[in-house]
Amino acid sequence: MAQWTSAVGAAQLARLLKSQQDRPTGAGSRRPPAYRALADGVRLLVLEGRVPVAARLPAERELALALSVSRTTVAAAYEALRSEGFLESRRGAGSWTAVPAGNPLPARGLEPLPPEALGSMIDLGCAALPAPEPWLTRAVQGALEELPPYAHTHGDYPAGLPALRAMIAERYTTRGIPTMPEQIMVTTGAMGAIDAICHLFAGRGERIAVESPSYANILQLMREAGARLVPVAMAEGLTGWDMDRWRQVLRDAAPRIAYVVADFHNPTGALVGEDQRRRLVEAARSAGTVLVADETMSELWLDEDMEGAMPPPVCAFDPAGSTVITVGSASKAFWAGMRIGWVRAAPDVIRSLVAARAYADLGTPVLEQLAVHWLFSTGGWARAVELRREQARENRDALVAAVRRELPEWEFEVPRGGLTLWVRAGGLSGSRLAEAGERVGVRVPSGPRFGVDGAFEGYVRLPFTVGGAVAEEAAVRLAAAARLVESGGTAGAEAARVFVA
Repeated sequence: MAQWTSAVGAAQLARLLKSQQDRPTGAGSRRPPAYRALADGVRLLVLEGRVPVAARLPAERELALALSVSRTTVAAAYEALRSEGFLESRRGAGSWTAVPAGNPLPARGLEPLPPEALGSMIDLGCAALPAPEPWLTRAVQGALEELPPYAHTHGDYPAGLPALRAMIAERYTTRGIPTMPEQIMVTTGAMGAIDAICHLFAGRGERIAVESPSYANILQLMREAGARLVPVAMAEGLTGWDMDRWRQVLRDAAPRIAYVVADFHNPTGALVGEDQRRRLVEAARSAGTVLVADETMSELWLDEDMEGAMPPPVCAFDPAGSTVITVGSASKAFWAGMRIGWVRAAPDVIRSLVAARAYADLGTPVLEQLAVHWLFSTGGWARAVELRREQARENRDALVAAVRRELPEWEFEVPRGGLTLWVRAGGLSGSRLAEAGERVGVRVPSGPRFGVDGAFEGYVRLPFTVGGAVAEEAAVRLAAAARLVESGGTAGAEAARVFVA
């Protein structure tokens, strides 16, 4: 019986490998033998999760043709992978990917580092900050006081608690977008919201247009749903969307939905201007594309001169919600452990989402909904978000200064809000930096996690989750990882042992 559960074609594997091999590995680096480079490339794809575990690899002859190398080179690479535990084979069944005993399964998203590992590892993988106390504790206490009447019910509210739906609608109305509670559905985080939207609007094989780069976990969610992702490159720097490219994709590809982050885009930090927002809504309406606007970062402006100067929400240009579906969340602005999100859309869309929910998660935890309602209704939310801005601002400034000092050849623009820094890593491979970072005690996601088909190999994402001395140490460890990559992975091994001891 074959041990593989999926297959990777020769052309697909060649394309993924080429995205790595075309990148320089740094001045003075040694070029490994062809078979070793091929084995390292496959191993990195497995560790990155871009080639899943238990995926059948192409036959040696097929891959040799696709890569224009000798079959001997491929055979030697496969043998090296087998000896390292990253490949298993059986006569008549082929060869499939694996991970060595003791290695964690590769994550295809950006899962948080287990708390027990934080002592030896600086975690720059998850863009989330600790809770802004004392507001979490106060919100939970307030929720407990409001809980008794709900405890006498069945507790299932597929559209969300009526009081919270009304409060969220009122917040949109206050922002200048008249909204009824019937236009709101409360979800289990923004991920739950987007998962529901994708299942309703984009069946298996449907096209979804996405910014390039985009948020890694959402891209993986859409892949798992069977969507065909159509990447649309962001404009240069932090200037937002390339509207010519968006119009072309909407016209030629006719995607069923398009997913965008206009407010402090993840991962680049770009803030899209008002005119671009208006024009994209108009283009989506003309193309018959549903525009999903993720505004989970919208309140995380960090520069003080931005207060009151934010562009209007994307849904301001489609207040009825027929073209624009808005997704919000408490997870970024407040705390990732508060798994409360929401959808704003036309009432008929909300009814369809609620009806489909009966076959998913039925509803969102009542206690957490009451906690968010307490925050909104008491002013606690505004004060907690202000604490979050102060912490993120201090962390951003500390991380920027440390990276510029330790890695002056790395390039980036400083965003005015959000939680992430998008960094061009001086010609180094982001995948190799991520792997080397694990060895020297810093966890960092590589650029390809945020792209489609191996794009952004030369980038890493650095979130504003650490500050002060920890930010400085993170930059020192990143510099050590860069030296490991530049030297081919041999120099600096002693430093790696010191860092993780």
